[in-house]
Amino acid sequence: MFSYDDYRAIIRLIQSTGRQCGYAEAIDRDRFIIMRHDVEFSVERAYQLAKVEQSMDFVSTFFFQWTNNNYNILSRRNMDMIKDMHERGQHIGLHFALNGMTDMQQIRSRIKMEIDILSEMFGFEITEFSIHRPSKDVLRENIRLDGLLNAYQDDFFTFADNIGEDTALKVKYMSDANHIWRYGYPDRDNIMGYDKVQILTHPFSWCKKGYDNFDNYKSLMQEKYTEMVESIDNECKDFGEYKDYFMEKSVQ
Repeated sequence: MFSYDDYRAIIRLIQSTGRQCGYAEAIDRDRFIIMRHDVEFSVERAYQLAKVEQSMDFVSTFFFQWTNNNYNILSRRNMDMIKDMHERGQHIGLHFALNGMTDMQQIRSRIKMEIDILSEMFGFEITEFSIHRPSKDVLRENIRLDGLLNAYQDDFFTFADNIGEDTALKVKYMSDANHIWRYGYPDRDNIMGYDKVQILTHPFSWCKKGYDNFDNYKSLMQEKYTEMVESIDNECKDFGEYKDYFMEKSVQ
């Protein structure tokens, strides 16, 4: 369910509707399908998923975190990948982490600040953001900022304190959070059955083979381990004599 072939099938279904668009285009449409990606652990996996999309002439929005313990968005390697995605037509946005903030004015100011910094660092304008693990209070706030688009504003997302089968949905929302599809799988019924659809994926869940949750976690840890060994070796040669030893350990 989480292989690139599975993802291609979803893309083909979306393309068959002719309703694919980004957030800016969706504002003025009565019918749309938005594909969005929140990047939690691996810029590399986001980059690979973007290449799958490119091979199918498909464009979506990738949201990256500024404050993340799993990747440095401003490292040379990650910036090169993200810039390449942008140059190939993908939309790049901020995946904003609340980090314990609850004051709505502070949250608004921080979002604007982080977007300004990232726009300056990357050399292109960032105008969209999604919120990492938003609380109900944040969703209820329906945050709007001048010149920016929030993936959770009510143009693109329907908020309700408790969503059930009888809840009227202005926008059908589906997410692969926790390596399972929440609120429905993006099949024909869910994609064709609603005028407005937003689909969220997390690129760390997707790979060429497609794994269950445990094997996917295992493969992700393997990739991060290898990345760390190579990063240390590229930065300095203090541990050069140990590189082969640890690289061998990484494949066991």
